[in-house]
Amino acid sequence: MSCSEVDELLAELRRRGWMLYVFGPKDAPEVVAHVFQWDTCADVVILRGEEDATAYRVPTFPSTDVFAPELVSWHYHASAAWTLRAVLTIDPPGHPDAPMGVLRPVPGCGVPMEIRRPVSIRPTALAGAVGPGERARFRATGAGS
Repeated sequence: MSCSEVDELLAELRRRGWMLYVFGPKDAPEVVAHVFQWDTCADVVILRGEEDATAYRVPTFPSTDVFAPELVSWHYHASAAWTLRAVLTIDPPGHPDAPMGVLRPVPGCGVPMEIRRPVSIRPTALAGAVGPGERARFRATGAGS
């Protein structure tokens, strides 16, 4: 895995409009996370380092804290590159192959409260600029392999 590969995958998240969260000082963040909000759930990626990343899909309700999930329908933990590849190719909610089960989250699914401040939050693209079909297109181009 190269930094340029991770950079390309992060650029894909930005292109699709994922929200960026930087936890800790901007010049030395403890954790960087990205969130894509669907109608009924959110996909979350937490990057702790080049070899330590977690992604998961969390059902969302008005009071849901996506960084402290009680239940998830999918989770993945590996290097940053593999985790980003996985979350970019998971089927969108409502697709026949989308994860639907309910699981207890494993350690790593979330961001501890004690490191959530300070936080910088910013959108990474125009909302609605990319539709759900982009995941299939990403997979079809081979970018996810």
